[in-house]
Amino acid sequence: MNENIRFPEVLVIGPNGEQLGVMKTRAAIDLASNQYELDLYCVNPNGKPPVCKMMNYSKYRFEQQKRAKEQKRRQKIVELKEIRMSPVIDVHDLETKAKKAREFLQAGDKVKVTIRFRGRQMAHIDVGEKILNDFVALVEEFANIEKKAALEGRNLSLILASKIKK
Repeated sequence: MNENIRFPEVLVIGPNGEQLGVMKTRAAIDLASNQYELDLYCVNPNGKPPVCKMMNYSKYRFEQQKRAKEQKRRQKIVELKEIRMSPVIDVHDLETKAKKAREFLQAGDKVKVTIRFRGRQMAHIDVGEKILNDFVALVEEFANIEKKAALEGRNLSLILASKIKK
């Protein structure tokens, strides 16, 4: 910006978007500050010649910050919610957990479904896989399987992603 532009010649764009041509940097800075009372800002330093534009830099920076703030406000941060079960869960309890998972998925979050095995339950991992399959069947209209069921130590878990985009 202004005195920090280190190129001998630049292509100058006026305040209304019209090209003023290639000129010496010093002359462009003088023209911008004296005639238009604006700043000279380098918009494309890699161009041949580099492109500079006359603008009110503080107003431009304010608008950029405002636009970035608005984008940040609009974005949805996807959270990973976890639902834990055991391999001896009953049907009604499974439906209750599925109902809660549907709420999370409708809000646009991801759900990690974990089955914890204790002691001798580790010998019957197939029971846990059946429960996970039943659970996925209950929430399949709201979710896609993002990560297949995998055994991590004493936990069997999978990750469901929401089909609904918010």
